Amino acid sequence: MMTLTKKIKISGVGIHSGKKVNMVVLPSKKPGIFFRRVDMKGTNLIPAIFNNVGESLLRNTTVGDKNGAHVQTVEHLMAAFFVLGIDSAIIEIDGPETPILDGSAYEFIKFLSAAINKKTKMKKIIVKKTVVARRNELVKTMPFFKRIKTIILNHTIWRHGNGFVKLSPNSNGLLIDATLVYKDAVIGTQSCSCLLDGTKKSVDNFIKNISKSRTFGKYSEWEYLKAHGMGRGANEHNVIALNAEGNGTLNKLYYKDEFVRHKIIDAVGDMFTSTGFIYGHLESYKGSHALNNLVLRKLFSDKTNYEIIEQ
Repeated sequence: MMTLTKKIKISGVGIHSGKKVNMVVLPSKKPGIFFRRVDMKGTNLIPAIFNNVGESLLRNTTVGDKNGAHVQTVEHLMAAFFVLGIDSAIIEIDGPETPILDGSAYEFIKFLSAAINKKTKMKKIIVKKTVVARRNELVKTMPFFKRIKTIILNHTIWRHGNGFVKLSPNSNGLLIDATLVYKDAVIGTQSCSCLLDGTKKSVDNFIKNISKSRTFGKYSEWEYLKAHGMGRGANEHNVIALNAEGNGTLNKLYYKDEFVRHKIIDAVGDMFTSTGFIYGHLESYKGSHALNNLVLRKLFSDKTNYEIIEQ
């Protein structure tokens, strides 16, 4: 177990509310990553664990009770924790979403790097059997009116109807192969791979080649999202904005395939809600946060699917 040497303060705007949010990341002797809503009296710690991830139409990962104490958009921060080997911390936060910062994991990594201990090893979660989460499974589990609402707020669930996320055995660490398929010419079909095996080389590769990749969306959707309480904190510094035609972006890309690289950040953050270092091969084809969560729920639904090694 590894925690921080000191508390770290991080402030910024929430991607959806557009309001300033303040976080203090505290060292902890308690295994796991937990959030505490300091703006809500009498609330308990919110564990950042897969079975505490709630449904969300905001295209992010939310932990806690959506009708009570919860925190949205935790995936970029969780990716930073994982890459730096931090598996014990309490995050005090005065709002319902983490600050978006630059829209990637990079700035979180910079903040947290100033307070990491000598690295110790996380517990290993060894994938023993292949599990698959498919997009059509998500749709089938929704009540009728929920499906309609999802179409309105997140029509990509239908556009990517044959998407899936698969976890299979891999002894070398967490290997992620991600593929995006979009009609927008600036994205098209993009694929990218990343191996995290606990070595300095793999960490440095993630920080240099993956961590700066930002979230993205269509500029044409922005006004609609703002009118429905979403995307109010988005700007040219924290979101890649696709133009109306979908053949270019309104701001400069760091990498031509920055879109799929960002999906790897999301996948790493989501996989860390397992609370350990997953040793497995994650294949994501037209994946999503919901599919990442579903594949973890399937993995842990049967103890023969995995083995836990405490270190």
